[in-house]
Amino acid sequence: MNTSFTARLAPLPLALNCGAEENANSAVHSVTDEALLARLQAGEQEALGCLFQRYARVVRSVAARILRDAAEAEDLVQDLFLFIQRKCAIFDMSKSSARSWIVQMAYHRSIERRRYLTSRQFYARMEIESNTIHMVGTPTAESDYSAEAVFGRNGLSKVLKSLTDDQRETLCLYFFDGYTLAEISQKSGQTLGNVRNHYYRGLDKLRKQMFGNNVPLEQRHEK
Repeated sequence: MNTSFTARLAPLPLALNCGAEENANSAVHSVTDEALLARLQAGEQEALGCLFQRYARVVRSVAARILRDAAEAEDLVQDLFLFIQRKCAIFDMSKSSARSWIVQMAYHRSIERRRYLTSRQFYARMEIESNTIHMVGTPTAESDYSAEAVFGRNGLSKVLKSLTDDQRETLCLYFFDGYTLAEISQKSGQTLGNVRNHYYRGLDKLRKQMFGNNVPLEQRHEK
């Protein structure tokens, strides 16, 4: 890992003690993400460690999907939580959930990093990125990261309404809350096959709206 990122994360190891003791775990899990962000805004740095425990895996998954490099993805995790530590005051729980805000920040900063690395010839060859990932993660100065707001800012409100309830729910859970297809299957009580079907059909509608019928449906395999 980049040593500069490790050095910048000095406050985190102490904060991670928030869930170390068994008798503290139940109390930690009972605190909502929104409450943890509020505590962080009030200067309670231990709250950052709790958020790190909850979302480091999700952020790493998003970063790896976009950056295609394990070391860069790990650095992005460190960078994002430092960003949350500095900018937690911009979170507005009336506009989106804390989970959605964190996941969207992961998308935005990953895309910005990908563009920077591409401009520096980091990648030997350009890979075809998921157009939908770029669409839902377009960097913006807006603070509202609800699905309706993000799709609206990208001119896709109409197609969002054209999705079935299952397709809309699946895409929102995947792109805005950071759940995997397997986790969505468990959460919704539907089979993984059905969830995959909702995902790919909904994704195809979004892509056709953006690029017409010339973009084939990318069959990504996710467990």
